[in-house]
Amino acid sequence: MLKLLRAYQTIAQLYVDSVDEQKLTEDAIRGMLEKLDPHSVYATADEVRRQKEQLGGSFDGIGVQFNMVDDTLVVIQPVGGGPSEKVGILAGDRIVAVNDTAIAGVKMARDEIMRRLRGPKGTQVKLEIWRSSIQDRLWFDVTRDKIPVETIDAAYMIDDEIAYIRIASFGASTYNEFTNALASLKKQGAEKLILDLQGNGGGYLGAAVNIASEFLKKGDLVVYTEGRKVRRHNYRAESNGMWSREPVVVIVDQTSASAAEIVTGALQDHDRGIVVGRRTFGKGLVQRPVSLPDGSEIRITVSHYYTPSGRCIQKPYTKGDKKTYQEDLSNRLESGELTSADSVHFDDSLRYYTLREHRVVYGGGGIMPDHFVPLDTLQYPYTARLITAKGIINNAHLRYIDKHRKELTKAYPSIREYMKSFEVPTQLIDDIMAEAAKQNVRPLDADDERRTRASISRSMRALIARDMATMNEYFMVYNSEQEVVKKAIEIIINN
Repeated sequence: MLKLLRAYQTIAQLYVDSVDEQKLTEDAIRGMLEKLDPHSVYATADEVRRQKEQLGGSFDGIGVQFNMVDDTLVVIQPVGGGPSEKVGILAGDRIVAVNDTAIAGVKMARDEIMRRLRGPKGTQVKLEIWRSSIQDRLWFDVTRDKIPVETIDAAYMIDDEIAYIRIASFGASTYNEFTNALASLKKQGAEKLILDLQGNGGGYLGAAVNIASEFLKKGDLVVYTEGRKVRRHNYRAESNGMWSREPVVVIVDQTSASAAEIVTGALQDHDRGIVVGRRTFGKGLVQRPVSLPDGSEIRITVSHYYTPSGRCIQKPYTKGDKKTYQEDLSNRLESGELTSADSVHFDDSLRYYTLREHRVVYGGGGIMPDHFVPLDTLQYPYTARLITAKGIINNAHLRYIDKHRKELTKAYPSIREYMKSFEVPTQLIDDIMAEAAKQNVRPLDADDERRTRASISRSMRALIARDMATMNEYFMVYNSEQEVVKKAIEIIINN
């Protein structure tokens, strides 16, 4: 340690040119951490603040969901009961200026726009609004407030007895969101549950333990942690869960990680839930944040997560080789693992057994589902993915909903009517394909064009439903054509 301090002092005091001492310190910290595991990292004060906002349950702001269309901020939905809704800001409004500073048509960075809109609770911001139905500009004084960050994307009834809940991440409010959603669904007649953890990258351990406990009985082990300098710590259900007897199916994919894997592993090991999808990410390293004087943090790995049967969730890695670790998902696709269960191989030495039915499960990284559902590359062809990545679909749907919001709302007063009758106009898809061609994105052949058009139509139906209502409606439409959700429904009906 003295050697490191001496090196720093020598550079700071004697180096021929001036040096940024803060950057020098940060580079030294990163250099040390890069030789460890892939999840031991340094986070700047800004990165720490942003993550706390994402997982902390709320932030201070004006309360709108928005997107950028042609360098202009368009309100998708004001947050219900939030500051903007209270003063009369509506979906479709364009915010063109903030406190007399133009933000529309000036190519201002999204982060800079957010910085101007956010601010401490109780402070006021003046917004200039353009609304298509009114010729003159509108001005609103909005008093900033606490805006909840919701981590549950959707919670609805698929039919009279099957409920669906999708958790996006595990934050400070997730457990309360989950129990409220589950209680509401039970009142609607829910007897079976599909829990969707696809794309859930994790979050707070406590939220994962609490949610898993709702499916278990008092005293059941949820997960345990253990490390070289950290003794084993068991996390158990403190009481019988509110869904400890009813059937549950868990959907996961290759991006479900950390806290999502804790919940999945606990339900699988206790034979409390059937897991459907693809092998999870395999993030089973526990980080302890160490705060530094300027608000930055070192997040150092101190232990591993283990499922109740003793499986280590963490996938293999080589210390100091983050590149190979980061390429793992691409390698899974290339090896065929995401499209064929036969491409997934397990070492017999990592064989474990579930605790009640003694079914075989494997350790060695991630949670392998009980029922494998391949990635549907035909439903999402490469050309469609490329068009999506370029933002063409997003821009097209925002323009469409902006122009047709009133007539759509009138024609489809309920999501059920929308799902039954709405079809994406052929001209809209033609326009998207034409814009893609301008950006040198063209189908490979006639079959690829047919599948690309079908994929665009599915995406547009879901996005339009979201902007007419909420993310809940988005997933109602989106899930209706997803093979993994169809498989989950089939399994839960038959079990």
